[in-house]
Amino acid sequence: MRASTLAILLALPALAACGEQGPSEEMRTNEGTANAPGTTIPDQAPEGRYETVDREGEETIIALPPGGEGEDDGYDARASQDEEGMVRDGVAYSPDILSDEDRDRLDPGQASLEQIAQGDWRSEDDRARDQYRNPVETLEFFGLRPDMTVVEVWPGGGWYTEVIAPYLAQGGGTYYAAGFDPETDSQYQRDSIAAFEREFASDPDTYGDVNMTVLSPQEAEVAPAGSADMVLTFRNVHNFVMNGFAENAFEGFYEALKPGGVLGVVDHRLPEDADDEMERSSGYVKRSTVMALAEEAGFEFVREAEINANPQDTADHPFGVWTLPPTSRTQGSDGQMPEGFDAERYAEIGESDRFTLMFRKPLAADGALME
Repeated sequence: MRASTLAILLALPALAACGEQGPSEEMRTNEGTANAPGTTIPDQAPEGRYETVDREGEETIIALPPGGEGEDDGYDARASQDEEGMVRDGVAYSPDILSDEDRDRLDPGQASLEQIAQGDWRSEDDRARDQYRNPVETLEFFGLRPDMTVVEVWPGGGWYTEVIAPYLAQGGGTYYAAGFDPETDSQYQRDSIAAFEREFASDPDTYGDVNMTVLSPQEAEVAPAGSADMVLTFRNVHNFVMNGFAENAFEGFYEALKPGGVLGVVDHRLPEDADDEMERSSGYVKRSTVMALAEEAGFEFVREAEINANPQDTADHPFGVWTLPPTSRTQGSDGQMPEGFDAERYAEIGESDRFTLMFRKPLAADGALME
């Protein structure tokens, strides 16, 4: 059933025709519009595929990702960086510039993120949480493309895996799940690994090849060095902070990424004026803490979004973030409910307030040459 549904998604007709072949007359005469300010278009744009897209009411010419053997991450090997993004063959192009609608134009044989998110392999309960976790909008914000090599850190029960892995599988991408150490003494963690492998690694028709790696206090090789286009971690950094290996984790993310690769972080937001000690027990973490961890590891901050924000969440609940849905804890370790505890009040708040941060490994990292 799952495989047939994915096949149906892949067979959907094109939403729009692919762009014209070769540069337009405007591009040849150096009058085309580039996607990034300050980009210089050469007198003779090289042969390639171009597309005119509507960007906030203005027509913008973009160079389509070339794909093909020997090219890295959709960029020409001669790519250089300007102030706003990447330049390929003289035309500005960045990994987050294309919407799903644009991607459908580029390759109408691939299902969009929105279509993947509606797949029947996702349970009704999982889809019900989309209103809080916003998977399509979040992944688009980070610039996910179906041909990427992506590491999902501590995927847990696979809520995001159900969207990311099929999307990569049908687009020729590669998926890594950096989970618990299988040699751990924790029965809970061993059970979690086994459940994840049963659900995802045993179903290649839906999820493709699921490559299992490890992130633990002792191990941070989440993917082969310099191989990943993107590392994503959802609601995990607070765990790394609580367990004292956040610095090692971010160093591992940096090592796994190619120069120019993206780190996407979503986590429960602790107000900046809160006591730092709350990061040790509440499940919340300050934005400034994540910014410092990323900067120390060598990342550049790119941008942030309020896609996953919830202003109703004050982050000062009796059982930390676990007071809110989906955990909705009502009792302490002593088995007692606090006096006056109102479970309905916390249910009405919904899931936690979360920041959404995007970082990039510098293009000149690891001695990479720039022309």
